[in-house]
Amino acid sequence: MAEISAKLVQELRQKTGAGMMDCKKALKETDGDIEQAIDWLRKKGITSAGKKSDRIAAEGLVDTYIQADGKVGVLIEVNCQTDFVARNEAFKSLVKSLAQQAATAESVESLLAQPYIENNSVTVDEFIKQSIATLGENIQVRRFVNFAVADGKTGLVDSYIHTGGRVGVLVELESASESAAANEEFQALARNAAMQVAACPNVEYVSVDQIPADVVQKEKDIEMGKDDLANKPENIREKIVQGRIEKRLKEMTLLDQPYIRDQSISVEELVKQVKAKVGAEVQVSRFVRYILGEGIEKQETNFADEVAAQIGAK
Repeated sequence: MAEISAKLVQELRQKTGAGMMDCKKALKETDGDIEQAIDWLRKKGITSAGKKSDRIAAEGLVDTYIQADGKVGVLIEVNCQTDFVARNEAFKSLVKSLAQQAATAESVESLLAQPYIENNSVTVDEFIKQSIATLGENIQVRRFVNFAVADGKTGLVDSYIHTGGRVGVLVELESASESAAANEEFQALARNAAMQVAACPNVEYVSVDQIPADVVQKEKDIEMGKDDLANKPENIREKIVQGRIEKRLKEMTLLDQPYIRDQSISVEELVKQVKAKVGAEVQVSRFVRYILGEGIEKQETNFADEVAAQIGAK
């Protein structure tokens, strides 16, 4: 078999628009013959799917998977181009399967290379390509995270999905014993903590002591440079900045937020109440929040211009 060089793979990608893994496989199947590889991709329906991969996918779904025992959980974002496809049952089913499969994956790349759990004869990447051809839109697994309660520890992983899959949260709680982890109060805390994170978009950390020193310094530098402090004596500036920093850091932490179900207490006080009820140590270990499409630069199109361009091209 001829050696499949990176240059050859790149050339096939440029000719077909297909993905790197598909191009590499096509070249292996055709002993490095690029023209035969193009035909192979066309027969598999991958070339047309590859062309759609240039289209911006900023819609889609955020979804979760929680293992039956609550020890493992996944938060995943899968993108498509339109809300219409995001509501399609085939797309929803795909996302749910990918969330479950991502429980054992280390990265998006490793997930795509796995045999698809609903059809072991193809990889996840191949099945997504088939779905692209069927649904007519670019589909991308953008990101996922999986939490697992560490060996030797007790706890629970839970999740919350808001606004029909546009916001999702994964949270992990630790407890001092299995009996505490099985307690209804502890389980309710996990769900309420996830809901709290979804409701507080500025929250990035569990507690102030988890905020990295460079983040704290950056916030301090911003406050020290504000115009309203320019004419203040140095010692006064320091005190004012210290007060502002303490307030700002609390705005960034989950435990310092007013509890959404009872504004008279903080989330930290809620955790203390649960500790007392279950009779054991309880803490929120970590969380992740995904907002659908955040950070993706959406392409702005004028529908009239698009139609005119298509008519002119005929």
